[in-house]
Amino acid sequence: MIPAAFDYVAPTSVEDALAALAQHGDDAKIIAGGQSLLPVLRMRLNAPEMVIDLGRIESLRGVRDDGDAIVVGAMTPHSVVGSDPLVAQHAALVAKAVEHLADAQVRHRGTFGGALAHADPAGDLGAPALALGAEFVVAGPGGSRTVAADDFFVDLFETAIGEDEILTEVRLPKRTGWGAHYEKFVRVAHQWPIVAVAATVRVEGGVIAEARIGLTNMGSTPLRARAVEEALAGQPATEDAVRAAAEHATEGTNPPSDLNGDADYRRHLARVLTRRAILAAAS
Repeated sequence: MIPAAFDYVAPTSVEDALAALAQHGDDAKIIAGGQSLLPVLRMRLNAPEMVIDLGRIESLRGVRDDGDAIVVGAMTPHSVVGSDPLVAQHAALVAKAVEHLADAQVRHRGTFGGALAHADPAGDLGAPALALGAEFVVAGPGGSRTVAADDFFVDLFETAIGEDEILTEVRLPKRTGWGAHYEKFVRVAHQWPIVAVAATVRVEGGVIAEARIGLTNMGSTPLRARAVEEALAGQPATEDAVRAAAEHATEGTNPPSDLNGDADYRRHLARVLTRRAILAAAS
């Protein structure tokens, strides 16, 4: 289908983008890389009167070191994030997840912040961001504010970004030296994950000192497998210990049922994939 007619503006600064958003209000829609929004427009599931393109705002692009965190501009393409040496060294879990995100074309066009703001529970970046304890910097009429990952994902396709706000950057706390792995289960290549698990683990002397686990597509938002994290702390990085901890992976989850699998199937996958992801990260 062809999208309904709309007006278009491409501001060159965050201030101008916020002004356009304030001017058009509910009739406006922000577009980043467009890999999620354009299909929605084509199917006419959304028909904004104004589309505000952030693609010309250079200040929203790039990766930089900011002391205790790696900062990723919201308009930075996935391909840039996945190949950046700072991300690989200090936030390896994100680099691992980007490897599995869609295909090369989407990774070159889609943006890091756009995917997170879209908040699809089957998206590949929410669980890693949650597991790492990312912070989201949001700009609005009153200035900028920072939202913790635990508070950012509110519900299905809903985040803490206000209707008059724009996500400008994502801060990834450094987990230097931590092992990381993203285990994703799909039926066909480049598909949204039926279930995926993001695991980053700090091992000292063969013992798991700390683990942070995120679950993809196990509820209406990305989820932390906190029961697994607690069960792993102080345990040897062995298959038996990890298997026992992974049995807690489904606690607090509410997986969907669809053509790819029912809720019980997803619960089984979550336990299996959690074990695999932790063992790979710990090794």
